[in-house]
Amino acid sequence: MDAFADLFRALDQTTRTAAKVAALAAYFRAAPEPDRLWTIALLSGRRPRRLIGTGQLRDWAAARADVPLWLLEDSYAVAGDLAETIALILPPGDGRATPPLASVLEDLSTLAGADEDTRRNAVLRYWDSLPDTSRLVFNKLITGGFRMGVSRKLMTRALAQATGIDEPELAHRLMGDWDPRRMTFRRLVLDPDPGEADARPYPFCLAYQIEDAPDTLGDPADWLAEDKWDGIRGQLIRRGGGWHLWSRGEELLTDRFPELGASLDMLPDGCVLDGEILGWRDGRPLPFADLQTRIGRKNVPKSLLAKAPVALLAYDLLEWGGCDMRARPLAERRARLTELLAPLPDDVPLRLSPAVPFDDWGALAGYRRDARARGSEGLMLKRLSSAYRDGRRKGDWWKWKLDPMTVDAVMIYAQAGHGRRANLFTDYTFAVWDGETLVPFTKAYSGLTDAEFREITTWVRKHTLERFGPVRRVPPELVFEIAFEGIQDSRRHKSGIALRFPRMVRWRRDKPASEANRLSDLRALLDARG
Repeated sequence: MDAFADLFRALDQTTRTAAKVAALAAYFRAAPEPDRLWTIALLSGRRPRRLIGTGQLRDWAAARADVPLWLLEDSYAVAGDLAETIALILPPGDGRATPPLASVLEDLSTLAGADEDTRRNAVLRYWDSLPDTSRLVFNKLITGGFRMGVSRKLMTRALAQATGIDEPELAHRLMGDWDPRRMTFRRLVLDPDPGEADARPYPFCLAYQIEDAPDTLGDPADWLAEDKWDGIRGQLIRRGGGWHLWSRGEELLTDRFPELGASLDMLPDGCVLDGEILGWRDGRPLPFADLQTRIGRKNVPKSLLAKAPVALLAYDLLEWGGCDMRARPLAERRARLTELLAPLPDDVPLRLSPAVPFDDWGALAGYRRDARARGSEGLMLKRLSSAYRDGRRKGDWWKWKLDPMTVDAVMIYAQAGHGRRANLFTDYTFAVWDGETLVPFTKAYSGLTDAEFREITTWVRKHTLERFGPVRRVPPELVFEIAFEGIQDSRRHKSGIALRFPRMVRWRRDKPASEANRLSDLRALLDARG
């Protein structure tokens, strides 16, 4: 645990990529194999789920530190990080415990289902015995706020330096739904079991948002254009006589979309398709809200299968005949994919994502403008000579999304942020007019400059009308332009509306609150979406 805490501190104290990679590589060379495995798990998004509520942790820390709860709460409001607040407010630990990282995390995993006394005693034991730096990291692990400022790609690069294994091969080995409690470092990294590879997806190739006009990309004949679908990115794997469906977040979705099991009969063994899972009916995509009804369901009843049928629109072929196709040019992969899917009957929920024919960028821009009517978010542009590479890399794959929808809304509540924004009010609730009443409809916390956040914070402190814990009600005076990617009906919100990816575009200093948009304007956007 001490070595992991030292790594955490080293990564926290630098913004230099080379320094982060060097620190990680040194750790991977020296740490025990079980600790290396858990570190890979933590840095690839496999953090243990929160086993203890933050309210309980606050109560236990206040009692152990012998301070009133209100003082801990006020300290948290200033520090902006619960793990750091608890570490600072507790009396010094005796530092007698130096357990390995693996044993701490395995110990914590046994607390699932334990009674409150057992969980409290375990946490207090670590608080009392860990050195101060290790205790801070321990707190971050149990509060669910663990971040190390290292991307998965940087972690993989460091691991490649430490082991001598090629980075692309390592990236592939680390994919899938493996559990550090039932895996070993040797079996995952050094000597993987070939039998476990049948279900393993490939690292996803990602695109950047295009920054300049697309005509800067050169000859249109060098590019493939297709719709950017608004669904769940997934890989359909057909290997070893079975099939598996993985999301981009490495979540196994096989049981949630059983209709895609048609691949067992329709696809040859040894192929992997990359595509988009969409709600699909009558030859066109359903709203994303329909697909959402199935995302959290591991057992899908027949009624839901009928209400929200899905299809996989495939746009790449990553494996064919058991051979890795990713290094081949996209033009070749696409031709093979077309041959593979063309014979499938219409009632099979596997189909090719259509290419958009175009001779010049101007014509393609016209096609893009109608994307919402087709149920897409814009266009994808892919260089026909490109390989399928892991992660996000500039140059070969671009997304040319539609401009977002926007409305002007009134801020009615403000809340302080976290981390470096703990002393600023950055999280806002916005409302639009419904008759003479302001109806809250969304929250947003990004899009403004630090200077604007500081100015708004000063205004909030001077104009607070009421306090509800960390939330402050303010006069409905400040207007902001809110951008969002999608809009849908919602029974959970008073407005009856929910937005996708809302953020602030600008502070409308030029507009009084009375001129903010109305709920009917949002309804019109919803109706226009189809």
